[in-house]
Amino acid sequence: MIKRKESIEKGDGKKAAFRMRKRRKQMNRDLTVGEPQSVLWRFSIPMFVSVIFQQLYNMADSVIAGKFAGEDALAAVGASYPITMIFMAIAVGSNIGCSVIISQYFGAKWFEKMKTAVYTTLLSSTVLSVLLTFAGLLGSRWMMTAINTPENIFADGDLYLRIYIGGFVFLFLYNVATGIFNSMGDSRTPLYFLIGSSLGNIVLDLIFVAVFHWDVAGVAWATFIAQGIACVLALLALRKRLASIRTEGRVELFSWNMLGRISRIAVPSILQQSFISVGNIFIQGLINSYGSSVIAGYSAAIKLNTFCITSVTTLGNGTSSFSAQNLGAGRQDRVRAGLRASIRLALILAVPFFAAFFFGGRLMLSLFMNEESTVAMETGLLFLRIVSPFYFVISIKLMVDGVLRGAGAMGAFMTATFTDLVLRVVLAYLFSPFLGTTGIWLSWPVGWIAAAVLSVLFYKKDVWTGRSVTLEDR
Repeated sequence: MIKRKESIEKGDGKKAAFRMRKRRKQMNRDLTVGEPQSVLWRFSIPMFVSVIFQQLYNMADSVIAGKFAGEDALAAVGASYPITMIFMAIAVGSNIGCSVIISQYFGAKWFEKMKTAVYTTLLSSTVLSVLLTFAGLLGSRWMMTAINTPENIFADGDLYLRIYIGGFVFLFLYNVATGIFNSMGDSRTPLYFLIGSSLGNIVLDLIFVAVFHWDVAGVAWATFIAQGIACVLALLALRKRLASIRTEGRVELFSWNMLGRISRIAVPSILQQSFISVGNIFIQGLINSYGSSVIAGYSAAIKLNTFCITSVTTLGNGTSSFSAQNLGAGRQDRVRAGLRASIRLALILAVPFFAAFFFGGRLMLSLFMNEESTVAMETGLLFLRIVSPFYFVISIKLMVDGVLRGAGAMGAFMTATFTDLVLRVVLAYLFSPFLGTTGIWLSWPVGWIAAAVLSVLFYKKDVWTGRSVTLEDR
């Protein structure tokens, strides 16, 4: 009986081990096999769902501030938004840099190099985020002054910004961890953490603002706590995941050579993301000169616009991981098929956003403000009606950018993106003296069209081909 019991337990153990290996294989998805469209869609859909929760997370601050603390509170959160986006841009740029390199090594099955890239990224990201936190806390008032923040919302805006920056380490490392999971073909695990974090943020927002009446401070502390918990849990899960991947060669905890390789992708991505945020600061400074009601309307509309753009960008990030893995495996044919599939998915995704914002903009904006906010409502409505028809154009650009970025063709990627940025900023200042805020809003579609044309031209010229992990990288 004892032997039979031991045999049964041994058999159960083998079955459990088999199920665990199967589950890990499903979580770490190889994007170099299978029909490109179905593989890319299965990989991207969880990323899209995650961005819905990410945007609910971001929008909750503005919705609850506007509904429970008033128009000035909404304007205070909105006024600091472009500054917080600079910090977010650095986190996202680092995410892109590490995910491209890790995806290439994962696709090439060089797991020792992949783990070295992961550990190097985490250590360097921790140091960078701590330095940026201190710099941000010291310079928060100067930054709020630089964008012409109105006096009646300055104190609240500065308070929100300082608390936000205080939790930047969590935000940074969480974004990097998400990029690493996606690089290994796992878009589900980050989704689970994000769902929990988003729901937690909304609950804390309601408790701190609606119940405790902490107003703008409550909104900021809710984000700080929710992001911190998500970061810790994501890092613990990542540690467990890496331990499950067997390696035979030497794995370094930090490599200067690897940091250089990652930086060649990350630094241009950070600069690209940061320059966009800096451009948005110039635009925000221009908008701030029109008063707090216009700021509030723009704040609500730009959050809705960001919901769409970030959703499509997330699909572009999926295209980057797909392209990087397949280029690592030498499969350029799959990259082309993947791009066609991602463009179809992005255009389908743009339809409901266009319909909701163009035809139902007033209803969407009412989530952020009360009916008596007439000027704010009309400001936001005009912005959405001018910008939303061009979501189809920017969707194509972002998918093509996914291939360029996944291939490491950062020069082409940055050229197209900076064209959009420069045109938007310059045209906003040229048009606004004659057309007011309408001139500012018109700069968006012009920049998007020009940048989309450039991205497609770069792709057609095959600047992304021939870029993959080489034997010298072993």
